[in-house]
Amino acid sequence: MKRFLALLLAIALVLIPMFVFADEEIALFEVITPEPEIQDIQTIEQQPSAEILTQIVPDPIHHLQPDGSIVLTISAVGDLTIGGDVRKRGDSIFDKELKKNNGDLSFVTKNVRDILKEDDLTIANFETTLTTAPVYKKNNDFVFSAPPEYVEVLKHGSIEAVAFENNHAIDHGEAGIEQTQSVLTDAGIIWSTEAHPGFYSVKGLVIGMLSYQTFNGNYPRLQVQVPQDIAAIKQQCDIVIVSYHWGAELDYSPNDNQQQLGRLTIDAGADLVLGHHSHRINPIEEYNGKYIVYSLANFSFSGNSKPSDMSSFIFQTRFSFKDGEAMSLGFRIIPMRISSKTDYNDFVPTPYTDQRLIDNVIHVLLNNSKNLTYAVSDYPLDWE
Repeated sequence: MKRFLALLLAIALVLIPMFVFADEEIALFEVITPEPEIQDIQTIEQQPSAEILTQIVPDPIHHLQPDGSIVLTISAVGDLTIGGDVRKRGDSIFDKELKKNNGDLSFVTKNVRDILKEDDLTIANFETTLTTAPVYKKNNDFVFSAPPEYVEVLKHGSIEAVAFENNHAIDHGEAGIEQTQSVLTDAGIIWSTEAHPGFYSVKGLVIGMLSYQTFNGNYPRLQVQVPQDIAAIKQQCDIVIVSYHWGAELDYSPNDNQQQLGRLTIDAGADLVLGHHSHRINPIEEYNGKYIVYSLANFSFSGNSKPSDMSSFIFQTRFSFKDGEAMSLGFRIIPMRISSKTDYNDFVPTPYTDQRLIDNVIHVLLNNSKNLTYAVSDYPLDWE
């Protein structure tokens, strides 16, 4: 009997640890076994995980500020004129500079690209054509065109939209206009004219753009038409930007017609007015809480190897959008030279770093705003 009990005790001592360790192995296996590996986005969408979805599927809500508003930053630059006059023999001054940069079209915006990439929209005045069509304005002193592939300048520079209503758009006739518009569209660049509003979507909002030129006695007509056009596109967008090719070349301040039309445009519902044509910087007005930038001067201008005034600025403004209303959050300017060189124009817009040159831009703007009723009193260099 004692031998039988001893045998049972020995068997128990062997089996009990096996069961204990077996249970521990099962528990351990359950803890460290990884979840089935996620193979693709479709699997994630079928088995949602808030953390993973935030990383892979952008959620518009992340654009909201604590008060529930959406903030947009918009940059505006002046005349962008690339290429040259095909009537002239040999390489244009732009193409000569392009060769110095080994044919890399990104050279144009290399010193401002990082600034423009940080905003939600950059808009320029595109004062050239991207076409192979023959010259139409044969008696003009200047005509501008560039090969269609030069559209890469815009893409490299993070310039998402252009105003394409100016006195050089017709340099190569209707064929040149149509080809340019087609090239811009294919490249994903939004363009606007008087007859063709441009729409750009960002952060769940839509920015509508219209562009006009005021030459040949157009002011009376535009005073009637612009409010109608703004009313029409406001049904399709949240913010309205209107660009004008107006005034006189080399003027440093707007004339009475510009001031009247600019303010009328704000009264009609525009949120921002941008001007160009004078190739010179003009003051800024704040009218009914909105800005009128009378002239952004040049940005990258291939029409002259050394303009007499190469100063310019990038204009940036911010909007807060909430409950269907856009409210301005102020502006800043980035004073710059249209060239990285001081002795000639290399078509590379470059922000000033010398405080004396920065102060000079501000001084010119303030000095030429004395007769403007709603001129801003300060030109901030950074956001408040």
